[in-house]
Amino acid sequence: MRFLFIAFLAVTFQTVISQNQFVPVDIPYKTALETAKKESKPLFVMLYADWCPHCNLMKSEVLSDSAVKDFLNKNFICTYKNIEKEEGIALKNKFKTKSLPTFLFLDSNENLIYALKGEMKKAEFLNELQYSLNPKMQLPYLEKEFMADPSNSDKFFTYLNTLKKGKDRTELSPATHIYLNTQSDKQLISELNWRVIANGVTDIKSREFQFVLQHQKEFAAVASQSRIDKKIENIVNELLRPLVDNLDTLSYYKQREIAKSIRLQKTDSLVFKYDLTLAERTEKWDFYKKVTLEDTQKLVWNDASFLKEIGNTYFKHINDTESLKKAIFWVNHSLELNDSYDGNLLEAKLYNKIKDKKKALEYAKKAKTIAKEMGWDSKETDILLAELNKK
Repeated sequence: MRFLFIAFLAVTFQTVISQNQFVPVDIPYKTALETAKKESKPLFVMLYADWCPHCNLMKSEVLSDSAVKDFLNKNFICTYKNIEKEEGIALKNKFKTKSLPTFLFLDSNENLIYALKGEMKKAEFLNELQYSLNPKMQLPYLEKEFMADPSNSDKFFTYLNTLKKGKDRTELSPATHIYLNTQSDKQLISELNWRVIANGVTDIKSREFQFVLQHQKEFAAVASQSRIDKKIENIVNELLRPLVDNLDTLSYYKQREIAKSIRLQKTDSLVFKYDLTLAERTEKWDFYKKVTLEDTQKLVWNDASFLKEIGNTYFKHINDTESLKKAIFWVNHSLELNDSYDGNLLEAKLYNKIKDKKKALEYAKKAKTIAKEMGWDSKETDILLAELNKK
């Protein structure tokens, strides 16, 4: 009897779990669109990936909720597309999806009427579902209202804030420039227009961003210098990061010159770090060496950790003695900033690579002393010391 009772509990528990689990229904897109047209309902499309933690959280904590499921099934024709499968790939490209999960709300003619991205709590998601059904909160209506009076900041922000719910920053740019084109240079310098620029301007060559660069003190008076600095960093990141991520070296080398034309140390530092990341990922060690020899002392001289990273890359991939001596100089400065175990060990390895046994022993012993004092494992140092003492 006890065994049967336990088995009954197990089956009951599994039934409850299965009832609460969300299983994406992959209705063919064309079929879902035809059904939406036939039933005069909007189409709801979730774009997701199995590896996306935010997607999985939405499935397990929000879309599995009975109130959410009931609302979706009552008001929409729903389909769920994995962006790594055929229809999901096509929809991701069609609607320029860059964030996951993305929720698209389409009318029967495939017009985007609303969009959401990212994870949300159940109450917030239900509210957004209701907003998506309100014609006066949908994108086509808000765009029409804005375009009828593009200098109206209230209408612009209403449209922009709805766009932001489902679009990445680069897709906010067209509406932003339409509004900003109604503003004179003098009008640009206001707290309100600074917010517009900060949220919607992504083109580093645009009139508005170039105007910010030339009038930083005036904008700092209506915002703050830290906010100006943050915007400058963001726009350089938005320009270069996708090119590095995609290993698009041809476009990167063109765009880096635009970023460097800003001629500020903070942007030069960003370009420097992107240069090194791209060089490492594409194994362009001559370019890596050229960039570091030109700018290491100018841009990262007080960053002990970064100096060690560069030194470690030289140890692994650079072989000419003069360049290695430069790396030794940088790592030595990192030790002046922070006398560390890994820094001393790296210095020992670099000296060993240029066949300076005396200096290699000196720094290996320092590393051993630090490891002993801290109670750390010194196996790598011990191996190096044994090798040096054989010579």
